[in-house]
Amino acid sequence: MLFFLFLLLLSAASSVSAKLSLDYYNASCPRVHQIISDIITTKQINSPTTGAGVLRLFFHDCFVSGCDASVLISTNNFNVAERDADINHSLPGDAFDAIVRAKASLELQCPGIVSCADILAIATRDLVSMLGGPFYPIRLGRKDSFTSSAAYVESNLARANTSIDKIIGLFAAKGFTVRDFVALSGAHTVGFSHCSEYADRIFHFNNGGPFAFDPTMNPRFAQALQKACANYLRDPTIATFNDIMTPGKFDNLYYQNLLKGLGLLATDQKIAADPRTAPLVKLYAENQTAFFEDFAHSMQKLSIYGVKTGRYGEVRRRCDAFNNLSG
Repeated sequence: MLFFLFLLLLSAASSVSAKLSLDYYNASCPRVHQIISDIITTKQINSPTTGAGVLRLFFHDCFVSGCDASVLISTNNFNVAERDADINHSLPGDAFDAIVRAKASLELQCPGIVSCADILAIATRDLVSMLGGPFYPIRLGRKDSFTSSAAYVESNLARANTSIDKIIGLFAAKGFTVRDFVALSGAHTVGFSHCSEYADRIFHFNNGGPFAFDPTMNPRFAQALQKACANYLRDPTIATFNDIMTPGKFDNLYYQNLLKGLGLLATDQKIAADPRTAPLVKLYAENQTAFFEDFAHSMQKLSIYGVKTGRYGEVRRRCDAFNNLSG
């Protein structure tokens, strides 16, 4: 049954990817890449966490109902949209703003041509590369979704304390392998996480004393996090970098950190211990080229997941509203 499901997903992905192409906008909006690059470069310079934020936004969009810009839709009186699901409340405003700015610029040059889903895919790839990561080709021609519902989010995204079994199952159900899971986890080499996402690892661990921490953590690291997060209950915006060594650089230090007990989130540290994922963590820690190649492959695979084409989607005039509601 699982094999049949995998073949079905593979067939659907092949059918959709055949409708996408690298040169989709060559005639209709030839400067699409330059326009997006100019906007996000300025945004990244002014707000250095933008790259990590857009990468996370892309994953949260694609993994729920496919890469269809449904996460960009704003809630209205008739519908609670994906971006207002509890797990998405921490998606950074700078990430949304980068896409909105790119769309506004494109609408001036090529009105009604470039979808928000394609903008998000291109911006993500460009920002990963800008931060030092791999550059990979992106097929274009995605359409934007007609729907966006917060109700579908929670069951499709992993929490910081989700078990490895459940995450592997979540990925497998969407046609992704364990290798994809470990490679895509490397996105945590940039960005930050709020203290609330890992507080159970550094305070009262396993119902211990107030400063009892997860023994898989490097003790000095855990104690430094306890100091940084001391007031997180009063100030839920307090956050720390995912990669304490090179937080603004896309590299393989995330995996090296895991081998030293410097993983921030519980799920991060677990992949260094689980026998299904640990060999890949070790490989990527030792070989950045292998990580970059696998990350690029998995991102290309993710970028065509659940894509809408033809009459199954639209090119929104505004990324935060469906056309029938945006005037």
